Amino acid sequence: MDSTDRKLLDQLQRNAKTPVHSLAEATGISTASVQRRMRALRDAGVIQRDVAILDPKQVGLGITAIVSVELERDRLDQIDAFKRKARADPQVTHFYCIAGEADFILIVMAKDIAGYEAFTHRFFLADKNVRKFRTSIVVSTEKATSELPL
Repeated sequence: MDSTDRKLLDQLQRNAKTPVHSLAEATGISTASVQRRMRALRDAGVIQRDVAILDPKQVGLGITAIVSVELERDRLDQIDAFKRKARADPQVTHFYCIAGEADFILIVMAKDIAGYEAFTHRFFLADKNVRKFRTSIVVSTEKATSELPL
């Protein structure tokens, strides 16, 4: 990946619907080169997918929770089961395995506090392998981006 690819990726991650001719102007290459590079970046898995970024409040999701989770046991099958469950749950928007005091960090979205409470009962309290979880409710979002620093 060269500096032109990085410029192209920087433009695309800001707006994936930028017309090819605008990308060509911004990067200083031909439209054919832009298309070729984009195809190569997709084939290599650098560009994983094109998505729409939604406003959570506009779609009825008023609660964002940051949750740290400690599991009871370190058995691989139980860890894998928890990972599968977190990956599959639509309310879990981000899921990280971490080093430190907790085993995992989850970002969870819910309609309201009652919706988040229902999630905790279903997801954590019903799971005998969850030792403890700690929740921080987001009061205001000061920055949220999917853009990588290129």
